[in-house]
Amino acid sequence: MPLGPTVNRDKAPTSRKDIAMHHDTPETLRIIQCRHRDSVRAALVESPDRVRLADADTYTLARRALAEGKGLATTVMESLGDETLDYADLVESGQLLPPLTHPDSAHCLVTGTGLTHLGSADTRSAMHADASETDDAQLTDSMRMFRLGVEGGKPAEGQVGAQPEWFYKGDGDCVVAPEAPLPWPSFAEDAGEEPELAGLYLIDDQGRPHRLGFAIGNEFSDHITERYNYLWLAHSKLRACSFGPELLIGELPSHLEGVSRITRDGETLWEKPFLTGEDNMAHSIANLEHHHFKYPGFRRPGDVHVHFFGTATLSFADGVSVKPGERYEIELPAFGRPLRNPLAPPTEDEEQTSVTPM
Repeated sequence: MPLGPTVNRDKAPTSRKDIAMHHDTPETLRIIQCRHRDSVRAALVESPDRVRLADADTYTLARRALAEGKGLATTVMESLGDETLDYADLVESGQLLPPLTHPDSAHCLVTGTGLTHLGSADTRSAMHADASETDDAQLTDSMRMFRLGVEGGKPAEGQVGAQPEWFYKGDGDCVVAPEAPLPWPSFAEDAGEEPELAGLYLIDDQGRPHRLGFAIGNEFSDHITERYNYLWLAHSKLRACSFGPELLIGELPSHLEGVSRITRDGETLWEKPFLTGEDNMAHSIANLEHHHFKYPGFRRPGDVHVHFFGTATLSFADGVSVKPGERYEIELPAFGRPLRNPLAPPTEDEEQTSVTPM
């Protein structure tokens, strides 16, 4: 199976085993992307301090793997040269990029799912308890959707499971590089982090989705807008986001323990552990992938997809309001270097957007 798992759209993907990545050795590896001598290059993470340059960017390597019928890990290993770089220098010089980009940002679609986790945070645990004890007619739409996932998000082999919440964030222009500031638009009410897994995908020339791997993601949303009226969820998600810095190629651990924190000048202002991975989710990854890629418009050859898989841990739920200059840090040891982004000051008030008739 070239590159990574092909997501079957004619029926539900049957199991994680069926769509697991198949690589030559090593079984798993982590890569980054960076600017190097006026080009974008992928690089293998050899240690916390050093990365080894590949001969192309991640998108090109993935396309090459498909064309040659090889696994992505094999193609990455074959592309490596002799040149290594200092990881910290890339960060300090602002050369670190998201681990997957498309040459044309309009062909990178950023989307996500919500209400997918069982309850690593108190709010989700309470939601689960309420959903099991409350009559269906009294449930909110959010609670009803959450319960649908708990009851049917991990279907039997060959079956289609419950449909999750789904949202659109933007194209590749909404993606902010690791370590770079996350913009805060003037119309936003909140600038809240969402520590998540993100799946990274490429559509092949026959319109089949392939998963390259996973990365840490900060889905970054406006929770005040969402809380005011759930029908504004779509508005609350049209914000920037970040993922990376490292792309994990290989089998995703079923149980992952991480930490999400807010810092200022090296001081931790808020910190909370979070759980993810399928053991801690109401939905299987395969079910979430099926319900995204079942739409033909999301299977356009050559496109890249970044798909966020939800969270159950938010600083907003603990009454935290992040201020400009404070930094989001999301850490999952299996993914190497933490994802860090400071919050930029709010943009200046914008005038009303007007449409000019032709």
